[in-house]
Amino acid sequence: MITRRPLLILSLITLTFGSRFISPAGAAGTTGDTRVFELRTYTAFPGKFEDVLARFRTHTTRLFEKHGMTNVGYWVPMDKSDGAGEKLIYLLAHASREAAAASWKAFGADPVWKEVRTASEVNGKIVSKVESVFLSAADFSPLVQSSAATSARVFELRTYTTPEGGIAALDARFRDHTLALFKRHGMTNFAYFHPMDADKGAGRTLVYLLAHTSREAAAASFAAFRADPVWVAAKADSEKRAGGPLTVPQPDGVRSVFLTPTDFSATR
Repeated sequence: MITRRPLLILSLITLTFGSRFISPAGAAGTTGDTRVFELRTYTAFPGKFEDVLARFRTHTTRLFEKHGMTNVGYWVPMDKSDGAGEKLIYLLAHASREAAAASWKAFGADPVWKEVRTASEVNGKIVSKVESVFLSAADFSPLVQSSAATSARVFELRTYTTPEGGIAALDARFRDHTLALFKRHGMTNFAYFHPMDADKGAGRTLVYLLAHTSREAAAASFAAFRADPVWVAAKADSEKRAGGPLTVPQPDGVRSVFLTPTDFSATR
C-alpha cells in the first residue's frame, strides 16, 4: 500500500486537472493576462512610407507610452503581396477597452501630437488607411511582452478562421498539441489571440505570432512539423471529433504574413 500511494495521488491529480495540469507550452492553466491588445495596420500613401516610419520612430511611440499605451512590437511585411513598402503593422497593449479609448482620446488631443502631425503632413497626408482589431489573449498564449533576440528574427502573423462553432476545437488542438510541437520544431510561440468584435471575426478566429531565425528556418520548421507523426495523429483525431477540418477552405482558412521588425520596435 505504501509504494502505491504516490501513484494514487498522481492519478487523482490527473483526474482533477486533466491535460491542463501542465500545458504543452510549459505553464499551468492560463496566462491570466486580462489586458486588451490592439493590432493596427497603417497603409501609407504612395511615396510616403518612410515618412510614416520616421514619424513613429521619432515621435509616435513615445507619445503612445506617455498616454498609457504599451508598445509591444512594430513590423513591416516582407512580401510585396502583403504590403511590403507600404504597410506598418503594430501591436499595442491596453489595461482595458475603456483605457484604450481614454488613451487614444488623450493622444489625439495632445498638443505635441498635433504639432508633429501637422509638420509631417506639410506636403500632404502620409497615411491612407488605418485598420484596427481589438484582441484578447488566448488562455494558452505565452505572456505577451516585447522581447529582443541576440540576432535578427523573422516573424509570422498567422490567422485561422474556423467553421461556425469550431473555435473551441481549434483552441483545444493548439492548447494540447500544436504549441508544444511548434516549439519542438524550432519555432517560438510569441502570442495567441482572439478578436473581440463580431465584425472582426470574434468566435471564429485565432490570430497568432511566431518567431523564426530566418525565412528558410520557418520553411524547414513547418515541413518538419507537418511530417511529425504526433501532429499527423492529433490533426486526424481533432478532425474526426469535429466531423471535418477545423479551418474553412483556402484562401480564407489559413493566412500567413511574414514580417520583419522595424528598427524602433521593442520586439526584435
